[in-house]
Amino acid sequence: MKYLSYFLILISFSVDAKERYNIDPEHSFSNWKIRHTVSMTSGTVSDMSGIIIIDRNDIQKSEINIEINLLGINSNHKKRDSHIKEKKFLDTDNFSKITFKSNEIKSDNNNSGTIKGLINLHGVVKEISMPFKVLGYGGDPWGGHRIGIQANTTIKASDFGYTWGEKPNSSLGNKVTLEFLIEGIRQ
Repeated sequence: MKYLSYFLILISFSVDAKERYNIDPEHSFSNWKIRHTVSMTSGTVSDMSGIIIIDRNDIQKSEINIEINLLGINSNHKKRDSHIKEKKFLDTDNFSKITFKSNEIKSDNNNSGTIKGLINLHGVVKEISMPFKVLGYGGDPWGGHRIGIQANTTIKASDFGYTWGEKPNSSLGNKVTLEFLIEGIRQ
């Protein structure tokens, strides 16, 4: 009976080691940047949701799932936003969401490292790798508990079936830099 009690305590401890956070869409952003003619243009997509499961004892046992709604793209110019959503660019009528699901996290210090996972963009699924950093854990003004994470990567648009950046002297580049600024609320 004594050993059964210890076993149940160990099971309880291992289950409690993982914390579940919902991505807060009001405080999370996906920023993007791409070459435009001779300069850069950038914007954000603030319509983001998903789940973060963190094991603070071993962050490599954690996972993150993100969904980004491209209909919420904002380049600080409404006409350009409509243009970006057209079929010849993002084609949001047919592909309005980007999803990312982690499948491996590597870290030497439990606060930063690399997240690998599958991104689904424009109907194409590819594995990507992104450096990440845990920005912190803490209470919020509403009595909740939060986590902050930053991650970034650069992808080739042509890897996802977009052709606008492949031509020489194209007005748009083929490389898109993505930055994820994520705040999660513990459940």
